[in-house]
Amino acid sequence: TEEPAESGGIRAKISLGDLTSCPVAQVSREGVECFNVSKRVDPESGQVTEEFATDATAEIEAEQFEPVFSYGEQSVYRFKRRFGHDCACELVEEYDCPIVDVQAEDGDLSIVFHAPSMEELRGAVTALRDAYDDVDVKRLVSSRDGDGTADLVFVDRGELTDRQREVLETAHEMGYFDHPKGANAGEVADVLGITTSTFTEHLAAAQSKLLDFILESE
Repeated sequence: TEEPAESGGIRAKISLGDLTSCPVAQVSREGVECFNVSKRVDPESGQVTEEFATDATAEIEAEQFEPVFSYGEQSVYRFKRRFGHDCACELVEEYDCPIVDVQAEDGDLSIVFHAPSMEELRGAVTALRDAYDDVDVKRLVSSRDGDGTADLVFVDRGELTDRQREVLETAHEMGYFDHPKGANAGEVADVLGITTSTFTEHLAAAQSKLLDFILESE
């Protein structure tokens, strides 16, 4: 039998804070937790029929939400909207990243999706950050190791200044981070045309930003 092909995909969980454009997120602002979000798109009209579940005791009074089903401790509501109307999930799906889970609580939307590669992941996250103010990458998991347990950290290089990136790249290329060192701070500073103290200041600032990404993601 043939061995299954190794997957290079990435599972991402992203939170969007205070998402005013999403009806489900808005429902959750009143302390109503929303989950099991699903939708259907009419290919001819472009109309989207969307459903979500809540606790059966939740009170949802907005006319746009129609109660359609109740079972046990849960109730299901339905609403309709136009496709592509400032929808974060549909924005992610444009990058070949199907949404696998959506939940909302306290006005924040949490989405989980699978990206085929880092290229699609970067595209989706960049598009979300361009469209919305509060986007937080909660967790990335790579399946490259075969067991789906390899944690990744999404680092936004745009947070580094051009000078900080240049300092990091030059130091790395010259072996400054190697053990033993391929170059010392003074040698890297000379190549960059700056003083040793300026080099260490830029390097410390860049490393601090990178550590913030890593530690916050944990």
